Amino acid sequence: MAVTVPLKNLHLLSRACFGINTELIAKLNTVQPKQLYKTIVQQSSEPPVYLDKVSNSVKGILLGIQTEKQMQDGTPGTEPMNRAARRELTPEQRKYLQNQSREDIKTLSVAWMEEMAESKAQLREKMAFFWHGHFACRVVNIYYQQLLLHDIRKYALGNFGDLLRAVSKSASMLNFLNNQQNRKQKPNENFAREVMELFTLGRGNYTEKDIKEAARAFTGWSYDFGGEFVFRKNVHDEGEKTIFNQTGNFDGDDVIDMLLAKKETAQYIAQKIYVFFVNDTPNKEHVQWLADRFFKNNYDIQKLLDDIFTSDWFYAPQNIGCKIKSPVELLIGIRRVLPMQIDYPAVQLLLTRAMGQLLFYPPNVAGWPGGKAWIDSTSLIFRMRLPQLIKDDDAIDISVKSDDDVQMGKITATETQTFVRKKQAYGRGQQISANVNWEEYAEQFNGVPRENLQAVLESILLVTPTQKATTAVVAANTDASSRLTFIQSTTIACMSTPEYQLC
Repeated sequence: MAVTVPLKNLHLLSRACFGINTELIAKLNTVQPKQLYKTIVQQSSEPPVYLDKVSNSVKGILLGIQTEKQMQDGTPGTEPMNRAARRELTPEQRKYLQNQSREDIKTLSVAWMEEMAESKAQLREKMAFFWHGHFACRVVNIYYQQLLLHDIRKYALGNFGDLLRAVSKSASMLNFLNNQQNRKQKPNENFAREVMELFTLGRGNYTEKDIKEAARAFTGWSYDFGGEFVFRKNVHDEGEKTIFNQTGNFDGDDVIDMLLAKKETAQYIAQKIYVFFVNDTPNKEHVQWLADRFFKNNYDIQKLLDDIFTSDWFYAPQNIGCKIKSPVELLIGIRRVLPMQIDYPAVQLLLTRAMGQLLFYPPNVAGWPGGKAWIDSTSLIFRMRLPQLIKDDDAIDISVKSDDDVQMGKITATETQTFVRKKQAYGRGQQISANVNWEEYAEQFNGVPRENLQAVLESILLVTPTQKATTAVVAANTDASSRLTFIQSTTIACMSTPEYQLC
């Protein structure tokens, strides 16, 4: 049996998904890219399951306030805490809620990473990952964050207008962008500015007056303690506003309608999606074509992706292997190609954080910059050591930025973490206990002659054409004592090259 993966299929899986899956290796040499893409789309057609990771102790406090009837009946509370009840929380309870919320957000992050690695709905999760960076939000409230994540996953492949409205009305985003402070006669422009600059139009497509007037329209947009959207009419500015040369008694929904009516929004979103999925350097002609169709198709996200992944230019040589994997993409890609179980899943958050990315903690309101910003001398060394850490009893000390909610992670203080595979061997180091099923992985290459194994593994793991120097380095780091150790060591050697950082 010949095991080969056509480059176009490998390229498609690295962009529309989080990489190739072990089980697909033997099947990918008989399917055309367009048919493979249809399968990818079909597998993402079902709605996502809601990820509820709020700990029971938090629920006990927040949902433990009983109504008068429930107190009489002796039944537990099931309604979210109201403002009055929240004010009655003790300082200890408040501190506990904040600390536990941080832990629950970590649990939510791990659960989502499991979806990225294991779910067949790869296109949905990859697109949700894009929206997670586009709608960057950093709020230490597990209820709000998991509601926002669900909206992003729910509408990831749907209509951008629906997604924009859901995100704009989410407790997380309203809180993060200070719209609860936006009141008539004292408007706060932060929310209106970011909706225009970062979510829809991009810089240069609005005026300062548009921002000020739109802020007035968004007055009253708020949320309750349970994270549900609330329109507070008593603080809404009912006066006339002039936005984009239109005058009327506009509210927030009217502003969103105006933003969607402008072709600049379709242009901005199409280009950003092109950069994420195709090439860091936009092709103006291709982006314009995508934007025009995106606008005509009423912001149908799935159709926009169809236009990208079924276009001949997507598979052009200049668009293959030209993007640097984000830390999450790198780690999840390794997990998908190697069948493994991680005994301590939370360590994945420390690994991605060490490389510059932590889910739910973007560096600023613009999200992660991506591209070459992912790579510096320190992060590249760690990236190239990561596969070996997963395989061996190995240890490495690295410095990572201390988490800081107030300064958005921009502080310079660092902390040192020792990442090891076996805790008992290295004491207090963070444990990476990844049990890889190498036998299952090696079975995919049973039909490959020994002399062809390295070339086949390079062709599957490295999207870019392999240079002679890379092949020589890989060969120098293989263990030829048995077929299994050869496959194992060659795979790790390929993953430890600079080329593996590309997709």
